[in-house]
Amino acid sequence: MRKILLWSLIILVILIGFILVKTITYPFKKAPASKTEAINIPKDDSAVYRFSGGLKVPTISTGELGDFDYTPFDAFKIYLRNNYPLVYQNTENYEVNGYGLVFRWKGHNAALKPILFLSHMDVVPPGAASVKNKDSAIFKPLDKAASAVTMIAKEWDYPPFSGAVANGRIYGRGALDMKGMLFSLMESMTRLMKEGYIPQRDIYLAFGFDEEVGGRKGAQEIAANFKQKGLEFDAVYDEGGVILEKGSIGGIDADLALIGCAEKGFLSARIKVKGLGGHSSVPPLESAIGKAAIIMRRLEDHQMKPVITPLIQEFFDNVGGAMSFSTRLAVANKWLLKKVLLSQLTKNNSTNALVRTTTALTMMKGSDGTNVLSPEVSFVVNFRLLPGNSVEEVKAHIANATKGFDVEVEEIDNTRAASAVSSTNTRAYQVVEAGIKTVFPGVLTTPYLTVGGTDAYKYQIVSKNIYRFIPFKINSAEQQSIHSTNEYISIENYEKMLFYFKYIMQHYDK
Repeated sequence: MRKILLWSLIILVILIGFILVKTITYPFKKAPASKTEAINIPKDDSAVYRFSGGLKVPTISTGELGDFDYTPFDAFKIYLRNNYPLVYQNTENYEVNGYGLVFRWKGHNAALKPILFLSHMDVVPPGAASVKNKDSAIFKPLDKAASAVTMIAKEWDYPPFSGAVANGRIYGRGALDMKGMLFSLMESMTRLMKEGYIPQRDIYLAFGFDEEVGGRKGAQEIAANFKQKGLEFDAVYDEGGVILEKGSIGGIDADLALIGCAEKGFLSARIKVKGLGGHSSVPPLESAIGKAAIIMRRLEDHQMKPVITPLIQEFFDNVGGAMSFSTRLAVANKWLLKKVLLSQLTKNNSTNALVRTTTALTMMKGSDGTNVLSPEVSFVVNFRLLPGNSVEEVKAHIANATKGFDVEVEEIDNTRAASAVSSTNTRAYQVVEAGIKTVFPGVLTTPYLTVGGTDAYKYQIVSKNIYRFIPFKINSAEQQSIHSTNEYISIENYEKMLFYFKYIMQHYDK
């Protein structure tokens, strides 16, 4: 018995030693050392005010399939043409489906595959029909466009379509999502044209107008137009990841640039559960709403299995060095501690979304009366599909959760599989890393899974190298302002965006 205990102890010590050595020697990526001298970003007040003017145009997309008021979009097209004449004069430019805008800047070498930058001109509604006046704390009505919205009332320090420039910031709906990227692309191209620069390969800009409601009339039609012309892009760049300030993600002690190399899929299902209706004074032993509750409990308690995909493994290989020793130990020894690692990751909302197809119960409808039993109760469940999980697997998952009940399952919205995963071993990815290192020295870069939807997905038909990243550094509060109250971008961030996109255009072939 003593020999067994002794050998067990020896094996345990060896195992612990092996785990520690593997953790210490694991090749986690290190954050680059910050430069002692800050990069010289040119100041340009005129660029700021051109952007401010664009935020004043209320290009709101609401409803389904792009069925909304296009009058502001007509004004926005005129605004772009008037403010960026060089881009219009020096590119082949045309419209797709009336409002999608395409610009082609011809390069020296027609044999090289072109690169494509995306953005969208539409924004979500501003929310409140009132604005907080800082001096009197009285709420004043907004303009007609803003007051027509139906979202829950929120406070704005400046009207959402004022384009106010104050406190070192540019305020307005769309400042972060996505007019900031649109205007920075137009500014960057203009600056290069003024310098007499001509790119080696063609550079395209494509701006959709209904991304916030699915992009079916905008990006989808633009991508189809490119496909019809036989275009294949060496790189496609869109929104998705950002630079999060240190502390924005719990447990990561570094500024982190998230470059989206893929995005999750989408499936929303309305599940109608049948039961006995009638008066609440003589209820059945099991009501329709009770049955629905059982199904919803099953969906939340028995979600799809978590998995560490190759993309997320690469993510942890990059950020692990900035995480706690216990996390590094689990990542470095996944062969032994995989279950422990997954258990920890699924306990946090943000990391849970990276390792599994998520389940979200979003809507429910039953009786309209307090004493009425509805014979049918419906609820909506939304799944965001992890690359590697198919739509058919999710449907089978729903079927298993509803087993034993009389239900109807209806898919709603835009069901689609997760996107393909773009490689990090490409010039297209490497130039993004180089641009971040130049404009944001000291930031740790990593590939990432974009958990929300973007227009980029629609361009898979014309490129296999698609990257989702906007070059601005924000904290948690600023991140929460997207689609919410007091959306703004700092002037410093906007100026860095101009420099970054100019860098990418100018250095792609260097």
